[in-house]
Amino acid sequence: VQLVESGGGLVQPGGSLRLSCAGSGFTFSSYAMSWYRQAPGKERERVARISSGGGSTDYADSVKGRFTISRDNVKNTVYLQMNSLKPEDTAVYYCTKRGGSSYSSAVDFWGQGTQVTVSS
Repeated sequence: VQLVESGGGLVQPGGSLRLSCAGSGFTFSSYAMSWYRQAPGKERERVARISSGGGSTDYADSVKGRFTISRDNVKNTVYLQMNSLKPEDTAVYYCTKRGGSSYSSAVDFWGQGTQVTVSS
């Protein structure tokens, strides 16, 4: 299994970024996926999750209405579109594979993470 994140970087408050995560080594379309983040000195937080087919999604209250998770099962890629970014969104963002098709299944693999910094 391999998960490779990309798209992180520095953005001003109010700006947007789109994170991508390319999965390989498993049948991507059979598994739910999710994004987590961890800021320095803070607990890891689940940001968003999506079912294997993409029909069901779930978001943390802190990002609801600003972030959108989606997936392309042809490209074996999951995305996190982040709009109206705030300084408190600054963190390392991790793509994760879950152990089943439902987004309620447990995480069983983590990507290496990508840094997102929101600052003027």
